[in-house]
Amino acid sequence: DGMNVLFIVVDDLRPVLGCYGDKLVKSPNIDQLASQSMVFSNAYAQQAVCAPSRVSFLTGRRPDTTRLYDFYSYWRVHAGNYSTMPQYFKENGYVTLSVGKVFHPGISSNYSDDYPYSWSIPPFHPSAEKHENDKTCRGKDGKLHANLVCPVNVTEMPGGTLPDIQSTEEAIHLLNVMKTTRQKFFLAVGYHKPHIPLRYPQEFLKLYPLENITLAPDPWVPKKLPSVAYNPWMDIRQRDDVEALNVSFPYGALPDDFQRQIRQSYYAAVSYLDVQIGLLLSALDDAGLSNNTIVVFTADHGWSLGEHGEWAKYSNFDVATRVPLMFYVPGMTTSPVSQGARVFPYLDPFSHIGGSLPQGQSKRVVELVSLFPTLAELAGLQVPPACPEMSFGVVLCTEGRSIVHYFNISEGKVEEGKEGCDDTDRCFNEEPVAFSQYPRPSDSPQWNSDKPKLKDIRIMGYSMRTTDYRYTVWVQFDPNNFSANFEDVHAGELYMMENDPNQDYNIYNNTSHGW
Repeated sequence: DGMNVLFIVVDDLRPVLGCYGDKLVKSPNIDQLASQSMVFSNAYAQQAVCAPSRVSFLTGRRPDTTRLYDFYSYWRVHAGNYSTMPQYFKENGYVTLSVGKVFHPGISSNYSDDYPYSWSIPPFHPSAEKHENDKTCRGKDGKLHANLVCPVNVTEMPGGTLPDIQSTEEAIHLLNVMKTTRQKFFLAVGYHKPHIPLRYPQEFLKLYPLENITLAPDPWVPKKLPSVAYNPWMDIRQRDDVEALNVSFPYGALPDDFQRQIRQSYYAAVSYLDVQIGLLLSALDDAGLSNNTIVVFTADHGWSLGEHGEWAKYSNFDVATRVPLMFYVPGMTTSPVSQGARVFPYLDPFSHIGGSLPQGQSKRVVELVSLFPTLAELAGLQVPPACPEMSFGVVLCTEGRSIVHYFNISEGKVEEGKEGCDDTDRCFNEEPVAFSQYPRPSDSPQWNSDKPKLKDIRIMGYSMRTTDYRYTVWVQFDPNNFSANFEDVHAGELYMMENDPNQDYNIYNNTSHGW
């Protein structure tokens, strides 16, 4: 019996979505999913870079346990033979399927996306993926470039398509196969956009006239930002269009008009993504699977759009660590769906007016490391046990905890971050905290500050986010024995959310640090 799972993970998507209160973006299909889902407005990744974040939430362990802070090791060999979320579903009788970018490809998933451990059949990768960084962007000079800002005519692209279009087609194909064979499935679909390059069908620019695009509210480097905390966005600087601007390293600002173009293209890429998700969810309806499939929607981390004078991820700020997170659970987040009823009719972002509010919304601070136990519980599987303090030898355990007890709130009500709950048994009295971390090779920004290799890491920034504050300490770190020395603090950051929601005024030095 049991529910199927459709697990959608997006690359580098911060919550610029209508259902998260963004007034500019057009995301009708994701908003429609939210209107039938439990939405978490305070969800955070454990490290703001692709491979470490994905291995963390797919194993349910934190980066200090996967020992992956870069892209260059496979946890089963390097840390411990940890079971993954798809592997657990597979071992419990599910057909597990991977489409697009779910695990980060390469050595960090054994060059196989962890097949055959995690997946029943070899994962699908769109053929157009290999052209992602080719020179496919037509510049003002009429020539082709490898740009950051890259609206394209899809018919002119190699193969006449783009990776996310191919992934949607394959996922729809697999849904229809699963419907025919009537097997329980766990289908993970990983979308590439809005990861750079911001390459998307050019018609989506029409949704965002440049005159409607503002700069970030805080486009300057904060005066009291420790230099170790700053990420110098090297990957952006290496794109042809940014390189041509000759911006000084590391703190030089991009020209305002170009900042607005990046923001415009990020939004356009989000609407292109929304269309893919609309097509996928509408196909779930068509296959008659909306009444017995849990849908999870999230991202591996966020992406800075000029806040703090920063771009890309690679930091501990909310803009880099905060992600969208929602769960559609038929019969739980919605009343049971009658057979054949449409839950997710496709909505065209070019014509759809009006937003829809989340079915339920929780402001509780939650972490992506909790996805594994949460999905297990929602699907009616035994919840993996909590890991002991040292768990390198433990195959199945989780360092997150199920957040299903945050779901049962009355319809349409926004649950506040802190009040108690009736079922004391399931209620945790301590305040929820989200932990993130980021490694650095040095105290001041240099060429490898964004993505230091393990052997070059010298400092680890450990960050905690509660409802009220974000507190970060940058401490000495030894990559040879993976140890952090909290007696050797290089710098600290403290932001109080109530009067500094954008995290611009670091008050660490105004406070005592006995806590």
